[in-house]
Amino acid sequence: LSGLEIGDHRYIAFTKGGIDGLLDITSHVWVEGVLQPMDAGWRSRVEAANERLAKKGMRVLGVGFRLLNSIPEVMQMDLEQNITLVGLFGMIDPPRSEVKDAVATCRAAGIRPVMITGDHPLTAIEIARQLGITENGRALTGVEIENLTSDELKSVVDEVSVFARVAPEHKLRIVQALQDKGHIVSMTGDGVNDAPALRKADIGV
Repeated sequence: LSGLEIGDHRYIAFTKGGIDGLLDITSHVWVEGVLQPMDAGWRSRVEAANERLAKKGMRVLGVGFRLLNSIPEVMQMDLEQNITLVGLFGMIDPPRSEVKDAVATCRAAGIRPVMITGDHPLTAIEIARQLGITENGRALTGVEIENLTSDELKSVVDEVSVFARVAPEHKLRIVQALQDKGHIVSMTGDGVNDAPALRKADIGV
């Protein structure tokens, strides 16, 4: 951040996170050493860059900063606002080599693999395509699931094999919808946020 006019500021706080959330707390963008207001034009450019990276199967994070005179008492609430966006970076988190064969084995055994992830839907679709999990490129997000009734979710759950940006309660609803359609559901997961769906599934792994 060379060239930044620091003035009386004694501290600098850095924030990283998904672009969709970071843009909501961003007020400026860092452009060749100069702060520019985050207007509709810049927001559109940032969202387009995020989409380009996500379509390549990358996990995308944005990075921003904020100058401070003092350390605030309520850290997260006071720090994460009026952020200046520095840029985006994409990380490739490729599937392990044996996953594609495992998916093929499942399909041969009459098991339909479904991906449930917190990643951006475009990233999830690309990884699912590489693995043979999806053929139609459809994905449902957690926000979209929230707007569906139980019957509406049941009506689409057989056609959608990718669920992205999901929270624990969405995983529960997906398992429930599949069970309501008469499927025997096996759920895999390694985090505490997977626990409710693991317990709900017929088989928890």
